[in-house]
Amino acid sequence: MDILTVVLVVIVLLGLAFFGLAIQVIFKKSHEFPNTHVGANINLKTQGITCAQTWDKIEQREGRKKIQFENLKLSKDQ
Repeated sequence: MDILTVVLVVIVLLGLAFFGLAIQVIFKKSHEFPNTHVGANINLKTQGITCAQTWDKIEQREGRKKIQFENLKLSKDQ
């Protein structure tokens, strides 16, 4: 009987925790989680600060522009 009481208390507490986390999403007009990504911060954008993933994507895009596939060789002998 004691285990059943503990399990019920845990289930109720977890339900309250999930509801507490979802309150902003439920009552917000757009019904979505806030974007906390570094790239979405306007103040950081004005300073030129980006997250590592965004910086990596930019560098990969620039790297692809520089590659000339016509002149690509697989080894030094070719």
